[in-house]
Amino acid sequence: MSLPRIAVDAMGGDHGVRVMVEGAALARRRHDKFKFLLVGDEERIKAALDDHPGMREASEILHCEDVVAGDEKPSRALRRAKTTSMGLAIQAVKDGKAGAAVSAGNTGALMAMSKLALRTMPGIDRPALAALLPTLKEHDVVMLDLGANTEADARNLVQYAIMGAAYSRIVTGFDKPRVRLLNIGTEDIKGTDALRDAAAALQEATDLALQFDGFIESDKINRGEVDVVVTDGFSGNIALKAIEGTARFVTDLLKTAFSSSLRSKFGFLVSRPATELLKHHLDPNNHNGGVFLGLNGVIVKSHGSANAQGVANAVAVTARMLEADITRRITADLAALGEDALRESHNGSATTDSAGAK
Repeated sequence: MSLPRIAVDAMGGDHGVRVMVEGAALARRRHDKFKFLLVGDEERIKAALDDHPGMREASEILHCEDVVAGDEKPSRALRRAKTTSMGLAIQAVKDGKAGAAVSAGNTGALMAMSKLALRTMPGIDRPALAALLPTLKEHDVVMLDLGANTEADARNLVQYAIMGAAYSRIVTGFDKPRVRLLNIGTEDIKGTDALRDAAAALQEATDLALQFDGFIESDKINRGEVDVVVTDGFSGNIALKAIEGTARFVTDLLKTAFSSSLRSKFGFLVSRPATELLKHHLDPNNHNGGVFLGLNGVIVKSHGSANAQGVANAVAVTARMLEADITRRITADLAALGEDALRESHNGSATTDSAGAK
């Protein structure tokens, strides 16, 4: 089966054209049905393609020299949407010239441009950024929102749960993923009014393709006891950075411990298979590819610091979203919820500032 082609913002991210093209080429070596629209400086893209001749026939180049800076404010980036590689990649999705877009650039700008160009799906108030995190079990956990919106009311949280469950069904194969709301405790009385109202609505919505299991605390996110963790973008981004920082801390601590003495170095040689497995499991490149859920189109965010392997994983995530038609799945699940399910608990809209997670 031939997939719609994927637009790649070749200029975004810390490493730019070389790594973005190499990552796309690596993904294509694994799945030769991929086709690409590479958006960026034509001369630099052609130079990068010299190292990957198999990509040439699968790629079209859309020339663009303008780039969204990593520290650029979303409001300023929006004004340059028609001239930047990020904006043109998103526009290609809107115009039907690509089925999806991938960028490693500024998250806040990507969210703002995507929302303006593609708009949110019917029944979704705000899109959310979802990503896969490693667990102790064989499957990853989906977590959202990770920074698209700083605040969320009960209606938003229920919509996030529906979108996250649809995503989880694609990546895990589970018919009814286990969903929990991130909270400061697991008791029913804990948390904000929005959390408790969302929990009540999810408990009552028995026709949804998910299993709502109540609240979860942040120290249980990676235990493998849940398939989807739902929260607002402010809390989610803090939790994500804490998890990533802890992973780096553990890795660096082991490195220091194993180099502290001759006996420790010998111990490292003995335990190297286990430490290599740990390193692989904690490497964010192996779980790269955040998805903006709730838009009329598939937009995937790669880590700005991702290597070629990480970019390849982001491209693979993009392809899975296209193959599974994530938008159709979310639409069907929203229909099962019903428009009026949260009307009584929707007390105004939260602020719409982008958290601009990096």
